[in-house]
Amino acid sequence: MKLKKLLMFLVIGAFVTVLAACGGKDNGNDTGSEESSEETSGNSIDTQEGGSEELEGIVEIDGSGTVFPLMSRLAEEYMVNEQQGVSVEVSRAGTSAGFKRFLEEGGTDFNDASREIKEEELAKAEELGIEVKELKVALDGLTIVTHPENDWATELTPDQIIGIFLGEYTNWSDVNADWPNEPIHTYGPNENHGTYEFFYENILEEQDLREDVNLQQEYSTLVTLISEDVNSIGFFGFGYYVNNQDQVQAVHVDFGEGPVEPTLDTIAEDGDYAGFTRPVFTYLNVNNAKEKPQVLDYAIYCMENAADFAGETGFAPIPEEEASALVEELEALQ
Repeated sequence: MKLKKLLMFLVIGAFVTVLAACGGKDNGNDTGSEESSEETSGNSIDTQEGGSEELEGIVEIDGSGTVFPLMSRLAEEYMVNEQQGVSVEVSRAGTSAGFKRFLEEGGTDFNDASREIKEEELAKAEELGIEVKELKVALDGLTIVTHPENDWATELTPDQIIGIFLGEYTNWSDVNADWPNEPIHTYGPNENHGTYEFFYENILEEQDLREDVNLQQEYSTLVTLISEDVNSIGFFGFGYYVNNQDQVQAVHVDFGEGPVEPTLDTIAEDGDYAGFTRPVFTYLNVNNAKEKPQVLDYAIYCMENAADFAGETGFAPIPEEEASALVEELEALQ
């Protein structure tokens, strides 16, 4: 009898111990157990063991072809190493065309831009009730390129470049009497691209390009045309030049203190090529960032990591303190 009572006591004691252990485990995870099955705007959030959120859903990005190499590289790293459940879709319709998709009902989450957003675009955002946040991601150097066999126009001043694209010079010999008496053929990205607008507004000061300029939507087409025309001269972002150095060459620009080659060092904010340097951006739909956790998470990731991938994609990084300040502003949206 005593033996039976002893055995019963031991069994009850063990059972209570198991219940206590289970109860303690539940209390330690009561935020994760409910949130792991939560649905936010059609996007599920699971809590991983380390406490970080495992996200699902889509992030839609369009815009600048110039910024595309950097943003697609960031998207690749994010999907592989950060959030395997998130699909980041990056397109490159061009800055202006991208803003049209961004500023509509159900538009994209981000618009990459090689120029600042315009007043009329901000007015459209306000009309639609879209809160927009500008995120400066890197620095780009507008690069003037020619055919690799062009051994005469290897160095130009800004005034000479402007004169060429305004049509003030018809032949190379008009720029310099020692150069070939051959017609100059000009090339560039079309009006859908922020690079075109930057060149038109900041370099040409809103003077019309020559009538026979060959403007293209695709940068790959632009590179091919320039590489096949010994009398060509064109312009695009430094990254496209870096990735196509086997097909085109960069003109060294003399801003007054001798010719400067565009490089990662010279296109920095305080670099010698600063006269043709510009910031590039991605614009965030804050409404979407507040509704879709993966959108805000990706925005924060971009600002924390853009500097790590800037150089390999042909950009100079922005100062660390600028990036950190933007990360803090984004985190405040959580």
